[in-house]
Amino acid sequence: MVVYIDLIFLMNLLIDGSLLIVTAWMRKLKPRKWRITASAGIGALYVLMMFLPQLSFMYTFLTKSLFSIVMLWIAFGFGSLQHYLRNMGAFYMVNFVAAGGIIGIHYFLQSSSEIWNGMLYTSTGGIHFDIKIGAFFIIVVFFVVLFWFRSVQSSKKRQERLVSFLGEVKVSIGEASIACTGLLDTGNQLTDPLTRMPVMVMEASLWETYLPPSWAERLSSEGADNLIMELSEDDRFPWRERLRLVPYRGINKGTQFMLALKPDEVSVQMNGMESRCTRVLVGLDGGRLSAEGAYQAIIHPALTEESESIDKNSANAI
Repeated sequence: MVVYIDLIFLMNLLIDGSLLIVTAWMRKLKPRKWRITASAGIGALYVLMMFLPQLSFMYTFLTKSLFSIVMLWIAFGFGSLQHYLRNMGAFYMVNFVAAGGIIGIHYFLQSSSEIWNGMLYTSTGGIHFDIKIGAFFIIVVFFVVLFWFRSVQSSKKRQERLVSFLGEVKVSIGEASIACTGLLDTGNQLTDPLTRMPVMVMEASLWETYLPPSWAERLSSEGADNLIMELSEDDRFPWRERLRLVPYRGINKGTQFMLALKPDEVSVQMNGMESRCTRVLVGLDGGRLSAEGAYQAIIHPALTEESESIDKNSANAI
């Protein structure tokens, strides 16, 4: 059997470097390139020790742990004990995810006969698994798993940042009341040009029970002004006088009209504060505001500003 030491070294150098880069990304660190290269080089050199019988005694759990400690010290420095332990935890987690992903995908692609041929039973009743994975397969799956892991982590971080901008919205019109989760959009400056009322946006599907038939679906494809023009005196729609058309300019589009309702009251609970507002319009959007369903409304910042003033007044009263 021919073993290409240079290829093994380069492959492990690339893998160790990638693991350190992902660890730095998780910990929001920006180490120098030479530190990552030197640390990955130490890890790649350690793998070559398995081919030297004289150094076989170093291939133990304790030695592996010491090498990983040195690698992290070279790549990220020490800083403090807490900082170092967090780097170590992130590094091991990335390693376990990558190794587990490679083994998991390998077994997922194997047939039952291949799995049974690689399984041996020892005389003591234990089970031994013979795993044979090609170098090309390891490289390809390794980067696929890391990319997948990073995508999941990025999505998780976005959700965590989003939580601080989410609030509970309740809109009341007569006896009807609709509650949902809303997202505070600080850049939302949409107002009714005639009354100067702020306009918050909600998914029209939440109001489907109260709107005329098929309005919630048609809002995504037809103009809101056309829907209002179709209303006749025979239509029993109790909120006819509450309907408004709010002009707005969409991205790369001309001026359009949004169908809006004038509610009796809108309450917003956010960050431990609650605001109640009557001078507000509720615009209806025919699509989905969040692809993941995290929120169903866009909160106008004017509503939270009123919440802050209410909180200050209550504090002064105390």
